[in-house]
Amino acid sequence: MTTMTLQVPEALEKEHDETVRFLAAKLYEAGKLRLGQAAEMCGMRKWDFAEILINYGIHYFEASVLADLEDLKKGAAK
Repeated sequence: MTTMTLQVPEALEKEHDETVRFLAAKLYEAGKLRLGQAAEMCGMRKWDFAEILINYGIHYFEASVLADLEDLKKGAAK
């Protein structure tokens, strides 16, 4: 993972964690991140982040489920 600096209005300064979760959720929704990547961006486990998606009204897509299952298979094979 890489670090990115983002300038935001001072009003968001105290909302750092929420802003990161929102950004990760929107990147996931746009198909730019997989569930695991978005969760890692927030410092969360996948299933905890999936609950964040529900709070934002974002559906956990079938394609994500299949990709996550494939990741689990690869991890189990190691």
